[in-house]
Amino acid sequence: MTDLPSYPVRLAEDIASLIKTLDDHLDQATPRQAAEILAKVLDTEEGLLTRVTDLVGTGSRFAQNQAHRGMLPPEVWLAMGRASNELHSVGMDLDEHADAIKQLGTPSTTASTLPPQPVASAMVVRRSR
Repeated sequence: MTDLPSYPVRLAEDIASLIKTLDDHLDQATPRQAAEILAKVLDTEEGLLTRVTDLVGTGSRFAQNQAHRGMLPPEVWLAMGRASNELHSVGMDLDEHADAIKQLGTPSTTASTLPPQPVASAMVVRRSR
């Protein structure tokens, strides 16, 4: 007989599934809807990225505790800490652009209030073969 997963494990599975569903909706969304979704994801107070960053930070503290007890290799703790720091850094980088995304998702947005369209740079241009 297999043990049933605990509530927190089922919760993690459910959240992962909901994130996949959200990704599917984002993929099919209109530009305004996509901007609304992304604005919520990137919200620095209550957004999904902030919550995931906090979760990985908590995981890093868990790994630190277990590494100090000899239950996990120190590399696990270092990797978790690095992931937490990188997510935080990415969140800060994206926060610089959150207002542009929020503005695009605002129903009253018109062509005259949209931010200027970015020009493709060599870094983001893809070659087709």
